[in-house]
Amino acid sequence: MIPVLLTFGIAGIGVAVFHAAGLPLPWLLGPIFACLASALIGVRMQGIKPVNEAMRTVLGVAVGATFTPIILASMTGMWPTLLMIPLMIAVIGLIGVPYFQRVWSYDFVTSYYATMPGGLQDMLVFGEEAGGNPRTLSLIHATRVLVIVVALPFILQGLWQADLSNPPGAPASSIPPLQLLLMLGCAFVGWQGAKAVGMFGASILGPLIVAAACALAGLLHHRPPAEAIWAAQFFIGMTVGVKYTGITMTEVRRDLVAGLGFCGILIVLTLIFVELVYTTGLAPGMEALLAFAPGGQAELTVLALIVGADVAFVIAHHVLRIFVVILGAPLFARLFNQPRG
Repeated sequence: MIPVLLTFGIAGIGVAVFHAAGLPLPWLLGPIFACLASALIGVRMQGIKPVNEAMRTVLGVAVGATFTPIILASMTGMWPTLLMIPLMIAVIGLIGVPYFQRVWSYDFVTSYYATMPGGLQDMLVFGEEAGGNPRTLSLIHATRVLVIVVALPFILQGLWQADLSNPPGAPASSIPPLQLLLMLGCAFVGWQGAKAVGMFGASILGPLIVAAACALAGLLHHRPPAEAIWAAQFFIGMTVGVKYTGITMTEVRRDLVAGLGFCGILIVLTLIFVELVYTTGLAPGMEALLAFAPGGQAELTVLALIVGADVAFVIAHHVLRIFVVILGAPLFARLFNQPRG
């Protein structure tokens, strides 16, 4: 329990420092930076996986609760931008795989699964089963999520003057107790039901589906309270930072730098697609950025909730991205595999 308690303490210090300095998203970015800094100086940290997963259910309920018949009907108009998601994934693959192979001399399997912007756990499982380096994959995907999540708040503030200090929900004291109990039920039933059927992203998508059904049926009228979403941010931020535990200087010089370079490529590609979506009038710029940024689904859901973006639009694109990557990654890795070296 000592590494767990130490990790919680480090993450809490990160929140306090970000609050004191007036920096954006203290509950999310504070734990990320504090845990990252601690990992780089050799501190051994550890999270509690079931608790981390449980806190992600809050985001699923928050998104599901926003679904109304009007929102659902509006989703049929998303198809032009949804069709651009597979195109963006293909472009990322065509640039990313040669980048990792030729610049950093990774083998094909590691290069391919490091490039694919899917769920971190899924890419680790697929990559390791195919013969890739799981530690390298873990560091590169953690770096992808970290850089995207850290960069986006500043881009949102700089381009759209987004107010990141807004509470992400109403206080718990203002929500009827029966609604809070219903949210807990949606979270637990959705999460465990999705796990039982092997759904990817079960801790978010399962509660999302159940909460959306309750909202459409007129039973659920509130999103989770601000305190719950702050707690979810804390655990998500801590989980990202802890991924760097045990990192060596060799890994910093190779895997971390390689991941940072790839993040630069991803940011440029994201901005190109966002500009295309915005200039063609397919979506507002802020929603387009949040929908196409290849960061973590949970982290970008948090940002969408805080800035008041169209969460249905954002989550639809991220679900499709992860769906396409998870279904397509093993198929295309076998199809295009080539001798390692």
